[in-house]
Amino acid sequence: MKLSRFYMPLLKESPADAQIASHRLMLRAGMIRQQGAGIYAWLPLGLRVLRKIERIVREEQERAGAVELLMPTIQQADLWRESGRYEAYGKEMLRILDRSDREMLYGPTNEEMVTEIFRAGVRSYKELPQLLYHIQWKFRDEIRPRFGVMRGREFLMKDSYSFDVDADAARKSYQKMFVAYLRTFRRLGLTSVPMRADTGPIGGDLSHEFIVLADTGESGVFCDARLLDLETPGSDVDFDGDLGSIMDLYTSFYAATDEKHDEAEFFSRVAEPHRIAARGIEVGHIFYFGEKYSSPMKAFVTRADGKESPVHMGSYGVGVSRLVGAIIEAFHDDEGCKWPFSAAPFHVGLINLKVGDAATDQECQSLYAQLSEAGVEVLYDDTVARPGEKFARMDLIGLPLQVIVGPRGLANGKVEVKRRANSEREEFDVAEVVARVGAEVVEALVK
Repeated sequence: MKLSRFYMPLLKESPADAQIASHRLMLRAGMIRQQGAGIYAWLPLGLRVLRKIERIVREEQERAGAVELLMPTIQQADLWRESGRYEAYGKEMLRILDRSDREMLYGPTNEEMVTEIFRAGVRSYKELPQLLYHIQWKFRDEIRPRFGVMRGREFLMKDSYSFDVDADAARKSYQKMFVAYLRTFRRLGLTSVPMRADTGPIGGDLSHEFIVLADTGESGVFCDARLLDLETPGSDVDFDGDLGSIMDLYTSFYAATDEKHDEAEFFSRVAEPHRIAARGIEVGHIFYFGEKYSSPMKAFVTRADGKESPVHMGSYGVGVSRLVGAIIEAFHDDEGCKWPFSAAPFHVGLINLKVGDAATDQECQSLYAQLSEAGVEVLYDDTVARPGEKFARMDLIGLPLQVIVGPRGLANGKVEVKRRANSEREEFDVAEVVARVGAEVVEALVK
């Protein structure tokens, strides 16, 4: 993509109401534009990141055996009355009337709707387990939306739902999502810590939040530092096998949000050098709630003994749009974002230091074509801006690699490559830069 044709409205100054780094940088880098309190338009650069995250989330859900569907954003109030949650949910639910005065709502979550879909199509235990998911925009009328996409009113969420014949089978589905979440966040460059958590308005008696440690996090968290060093399950993990040992390993260490924190237990189980008391960002939340929805909504299956019983259910959420902010909080400096390759809007920023110089223009166009042909996503700065402005812009948007082409380097047959993560610079021969950059991108993406 040539920058001269790309819509990326940058801000020179940080908006006064942007309190945290991700909010400031997303506005300054032209990733989002606010349309109302807690409501944002996703501009082209931000949308590219959102789609990268969505793709990884989708791949790991399907690796775990989940099947995608898509439910509507508008739901009928009567479904929520069946479960008993319509009045109980509170003012966060946006309630509306259609033109026929039917009570509707903009869905904050989908337990009721997916239960209705399941009960309409499954009758026998032989059709279990079922694991369904979708990625959909949701709305919760937060009393105080803040921190940009970290706590907005409208947000993109992956939510999946498991249906099993009994509690033992349901725990296996829970373990699948537990492991899938560990892999998802690691692929995005994040170290997530699963912590026992309060179930909140979803309900149930088993719940874990997946937390990324960050000073700007809303939650107080307490954990054993050794959790951060555990090896994430690889791509060869067998989701049809026994995942209990993986979950048991992670949950054998102390880790809890402030709602579930027990200070006496923390001090007795975790030696002083390993104690972490910090802030964290919730990027995922999983729940097992048994028959909470299936029983009142009559989502029954016939068991092997011929009797009917309600299925056991769980739900599993990932804040896809929130992850954009979480990644920036984890990877940034004073100059801007520092995207990991997996989530970067483009892999490479190609900088032409002297647009209009025949040799520089020709080499940049050649590199742009060759890198694109090799599968590298390139944002080519072909504008007539000054070099300092180009460098600052590329640092702000935070692409992992910058390929810098100027007359002086070309005279010596050299092109400079800058790695945004550590500001390291290296010169390459013009003839080898495509192969070297392409190999670096591929290596980073397969980790």
